[in-house]
Amino acid sequence: MSRQPDQNIPLISPHLLWEYDLSSFDFDKSKRIVIERVIERGTLEDWREMIRYYGEEKVLLTARQSKQLSEKDKGFTEIFIHSTLLYAA
Repeated sequence: MSRQPDQNIPLISPHLLWEYDLSSFDFDKSKRIVIERVIERGTLEDWREMIRYYGEEKVLLTARQSKQLSEKDKGFTEIFIHSTLLYAA
């Protein structure tokens, strides 16, 4: 079953948030969880959708402040968001 596009919620791969009921999941209140999961395990499409929904600055700030993400993941996020690779393909 595929989810229909809704600009009010990000279309993040459901397996990244497998333990939550996505029909009632609050993507704004749980932005830290979503952003960390996408950074750690998301596809390119998940990254694009995360940036579309939260914006680059919110993603970068959340990544920098995260206690969950490794320094490697934080560094990758900084480089990847500021590169042309995110929208290359």
